[in-house]
Amino acid sequence: MKRVFSLLLVVVMVAGLFAGCAPKAEDTTTPATTAAATEAATTAPAPAEVPQILKWNVGADPKTIDPTLNGASDGGDVINQTFEALTREKSGVVYPGIAESWEVSEDGLTIVFKLRDSKWSDGSPLTANDFVYSWKRGMDPATASEYSWIWEYTNVVGAYEAVNGGSLDDVGVTALDDNTLEVKLSTQTDYIVSLLSFYHFMPTKQSSVEAKADGAWAKDPATAVSNGPFMLTSYEIGKGLTLEKNPNYWNAENVKLEKIEAVFIDEASTAYQAYQANELYFIPDVPAAEIPRLIAEDPEFYVYPLLGTYYFNFNLNLDLFSDARVRRALTLAIDRELITETLGAGQVPAAGFVPPGFLDADGNDFFETAGNYGIPTDLSKLDEAKALLAEAGYPDGAGFPEFTIMYNTSEAHKMVAEMIQEMFKTNLGINTKLENQEWAVFQDTRKEGNYELSRGGWLTDYMDPSGLLSIFTSQNAYNDPKFNNAEYDELLSNSSKTGGKEHFDLLYQAQDILMNELPIIPVYHYSDFMLAKDALVGWDRSVLGTIDFSGAYIAE
Repeated sequence: MKRVFSLLLVVVMVAGLFAGCAPKAEDTTTPATTAAATEAATTAPAPAEVPQILKWNVGADPKTIDPTLNGASDGGDVINQTFEALTREKSGVVYPGIAESWEVSEDGLTIVFKLRDSKWSDGSPLTANDFVYSWKRGMDPATASEYSWIWEYTNVVGAYEAVNGGSLDDVGVTALDDNTLEVKLSTQTDYIVSLLSFYHFMPTKQSSVEAKADGAWAKDPATAVSNGPFMLTSYEIGKGLTLEKNPNYWNAENVKLEKIEAVFIDEASTAYQAYQANELYFIPDVPAAEIPRLIAEDPEFYVYPLLGTYYFNFNLNLDLFSDARVRRALTLAIDRELITETLGAGQVPAAGFVPPGFLDADGNDFFETAGNYGIPTDLSKLDEAKALLAEAGYPDGAGFPEFTIMYNTSEAHKMVAEMIQEMFKTNLGINTKLENQEWAVFQDTRKEGNYELSRGGWLTDYMDPSGLLSIFTSQNAYNDPKFNNAEYDELLSNSSKTGGKEHFDLLYQAQDILMNELPIIPVYHYSDFMLAKDALVGWDRSVLGTIDFSGAYIAE
């Protein structure tokens, strides 16, 4: 072993990506923008006289909070409080988590993680075997994890084969002893340590998992054994949950919050009213109409760029969208600049799928280099859209069947859907209906293909464009449009086995196919915004968007 990592691993990203992550123009620092601020908050004492109870709106009631099964940001935010992986990412820096150090071999194909002496929340020992169990559970087809696809991009020996029915015994993950985990890679993978901070790679206790099927154990305080800074003590479906400080967490002495009282409010206006009434200290969303004023006036409002894309899925199993000319016409009929101006929170109009923020092997931003594929952010190619629709047999929209635009319940999603509905009508003469569903129901509806055009959104799980592009490979559980292109699949697969310029060249080619075939309509690249009371100090936000309260406390 040549290189020893025992302190910090800086995640590579665009130098200026977070220059604008500020609540107001005059102040470019936030509690969550630097590693130094995070460290300072972690070591600062919380006022003894102030009750350390955080009131937090999670948003929608998560479908699951089982790390292996979760596939949504709301569940991920809860999991990030209750579990910890080998590493923990804060403000773009990867810190040791359960692994206090790791060594990488000269050829980059073997990583040995040295684990701390740590415990589960029930006081039992946490060992390297718990990681082996949890990781293999995530790969096992019997588990049916929506995130099993991600193992191909780890390049862990035998993992891809295991996901596809191969032997779990051949996977290159071994507990050398209780505190030593060896990971074998088939290809040197630069982002692997960053990726392993993601919730899918967090450990789960086998006896808890087996106590209740389908991840139900994680919502039951009687079985919800975890290893993070907090532990679940109550969960009421549709209403909220309670987390309390985990006394057996290895870094418990630096966890200052005693309790987190979380609610499930998916209407931004309702959560905003509760925040204004001081009933909540932290909310992850605000009404779109309030954003311009908040940006201009409120120092408690935070806006961050986010490595993800908002889009709409065509259901490619329907004859309605089988013609690529129709898909392109609908894509060109959307004024992305008007939508982002209306939302008013720093979103970037999207003409491709990969957002700004990824440097390729030459140091260029992938977003800039890829270009716009002839898809403008305004309506400058509306004539082309009309011509394509006419070529497809629908001049001025005549005879085109009415279809439904589906979205999950949210004021912002409703606004975007209504704007797109009007653009299709005004610009192409196409009539549509709108339908909304609650988040948990919508996820299943979309995955089962019971829609015509549906809202989609994806945030990368690691600092590489494959973290986005891979979801449209034919076997991916999140391939909601059911896009099936063998060349695209091969490019993504080969990209995971290469590095440097060759890796990125393959990803550029893959996005070329995606944007020429257009199984989706890209709308904008996300920004992330939230309100946090000034009294809430030391909270952190991952560059991938996950919230972290492990170092937070109430200062007033």
